[in-house]
Amino acid sequence: MTNDSKPLSNRSKPGARMKNRQGFVPAEAARLAEAMKVPGLPARLAAAHILADVVQGGHRLDECFSPFAVPTRLTGLDARDIALTRSITTVALRRLGVIRRALAVLLDKGLPRQAVRLEWPLIAAAAQILFLDAADHAAVDLAVRAVRLEPKSAGFAGLVNAVLRNLARQREEFLALAESGEFDAPPWLAQRWRKTYGDVAAKEIIAMQMLEPPLDLTVKSDPADWARRLDGVVLPTGSVRLSSRLPIAELDGYAEGEWWVQDAGAALPARLLRARPDERILDMCAAPGGKTAQLALAGANVTALDRSAERLKLLAANLSRLQLRADIAVADATSFSAPPFDAILIDAPCSATGTIRRHPDVAWTKKPGDVETLALLQTKMLDRAATLTRPDGRIVYCTCSLEPEEGEAQIAAFLRRNPDFRRDAIDPAGEGIPENFVNTDGDLRTTPQMLPNPDPRLAGVDGFFAARVARRG
Repeated sequence: MTNDSKPLSNRSKPGARMKNRQGFVPAEAARLAEAMKVPGLPARLAAAHILADVVQGGHRLDECFSPFAVPTRLTGLDARDIALTRSITTVALRRLGVIRRALAVLLDKGLPRQAVRLEWPLIAAAAQILFLDAADHAAVDLAVRAVRLEPKSAGFAGLVNAVLRNLARQREEFLALAESGEFDAPPWLAQRWRKTYGDVAAKEIIAMQMLEPPLDLTVKSDPADWARRLDGVVLPTGSVRLSSRLPIAELDGYAEGEWWVQDAGAALPARLLRARPDERILDMCAAPGGKTAQLALAGANVTALDRSAERLKLLAANLSRLQLRADIAVADATSFSAPPFDAILIDAPCSATGTIRRHPDVAWTKKPGDVETLALLQTKMLDRAATLTRPDGRIVYCTCSLEPEEGEAQIAAFLRRNPDFRRDAIDPAGEGIPENFVNTDGDLRTTPQMLPNPDPRLAGVDGFFAARVARRG
């Protein structure tokens, strides 16, 4: 007997379907297991799930491919399938605006209300048909198979088949739409950039963000020799930019810790700090450690600070490979306490709109209100750093954002609030930085279309702002 007066669960009823822990009845689980043996299907399913996790759930694309991702969509996938999944999701996010526009044209009545998740397998398949070297019939067939595995969407497999076949037939029309660039950025971002940089520059920024990013290295010594050994070129900033697309761990010098991956723009702020041997330097928000490595290589005594213990594990691993050292501290930068430092580098959390070429998810996960929220955090970090800087000490503040609220306006407000600090203007010629990287105030400002090159793989740089200020003695 039971004291519960409610009816027993369905499992006690004749004909009820018993579910396993994953929520599938045995027959459904068997069909899913059989379907997962179809070549290419697991990668397409993972891509559709990750697109939903990023755009709807706000997850970072890189984190979705981390071994520690929650939820993980890569269980059971081999290295080849994971690479395919990453390729599909990256291209789908980079061209999400035009893909959504194409699907809107083909779905004149929109998605069925009861099957809104159809959007993600459709987007994954559309990315392959329009922008990847995939056979149309394979992309269509695997998308239809993926939809049939979802009970709420299975009845719309015919619709998916028709839409994707029409997309393939009208490919040239939609590629022409893509060439226009009209849908390549969220309207709120495009409007911001037109206001800040002008119509022509904004269009150039958006066009550059549609290209696959280059691979830049910061080397310990002799950039020209490493450029020769790795089939690359030395940029005007001193970084080495590679032409090859070989796996990073297989490149000469990786195992020996002779270099690390770091965008040419990201390598500049630490250089602007002008670290000297034995100086006490605080690297705020240090993970994953590229800037920490630069400061340690200069011989400074570096404290690498970050609030994320997991990200600091990655920093520690990177420093170990590079045979460099730093003191590691897990703490909130806005409340961190320590004796005054000779210099502080603040690589502040920001909207990251300058890195969309490298991180295309940023365009679709950030919202207009994020800029204001992040600017408040940056203000707190700057003011905290001011209390931790000794007289005659210096701060370099930087963000990988194109938004002036997180750059030019932020440092102007800091100098108004802190009259004991002055701007220490950057000297392009003396510090090995292209003249057009420095604005009229003497601060660093890069935008993605800078560093032009006839070969798109070797062109461009992440968008960065950096300013150097010094405390009066």
